[in-house]
Amino acid sequence: MSIIYVLIPIAILLVCLALAMFFWAVKSGQFEDLERKGSDILFDDDKPEQQDSKKDGDER
Repeated sequence: MSIIYVLIPIAILLVCLALAMFFWAVKSGQFEDLERKGSDILFDDDKPEQQDSKKDGDER
């Protein structure tokens, strides 16, 4: 029965920690745009780099 006196404060501490982390995430903008981040991986917008003669080390 005495373990209850230890487990209840630990549970309250964990709940407070989880709430603090949740409110920090909301305040820092983690949940602002959920749709765009999920679809970013579907589209490849990287443009191929153009080969320049100066990049190849051919500076004559």
